[in-house]
Amino acid sequence: MSQFTAEELELPEKKYEYLDHTADVQLHSWGQSLEEAFEQCGIAMFGYMTELDSVEIKQCVEIEAKADDLEGLLFQYLNELLFLFSCEPFLICNKIVVTEFHTQTDNCRIKCKCYGEEFQIGKHPQGTEVKAITYSAMQIVNDVKSKRFELFVIIDI
Repeated sequence: MSQFTAEELELPEKKYEYLDHTADVQLHSWGQSLEEAFEQCGIAMFGYMTELDSVEIKQCVEIEAKADDLEGLLFQYLNELLFLFSCEPFLICNKIVVTEFHTQTDNCRIKCKCYGEEFQIGKHPQGTEVKAITYSAMQIVNDVKSKRFELFVIIDI
């Protein structure tokens, strides 16, 4: 029997894509809010590492990241998610929910719940290893015309 509510087990609509980049890959995510765009960017990174359809929600881990500006916050947030995957419990996530989001200058902070399970070779197809997050060509765009926020991040693979 699951310890999660039906709402927690419901997966979000996919709002990201991968853009070609010389020797690396660029994550492009979007959402109606900046929080949703951040959530989608994290899921996009995990989706590059494995097929997310193979991931079950068995664990929930909370993370927090802080920075002086939004670009730094995006970098630190993705770095925390990469750390979750790289160290115990080797968590691969297919759902991320932002629970706190503050964007004041010099005091940006994000807290979120990361849902997924321990990565297991054999169960989870091995995608491409993400070595690091980069600031290269990082963009956070508030597209007023389409009423959405867009994030562009190059990850080192």
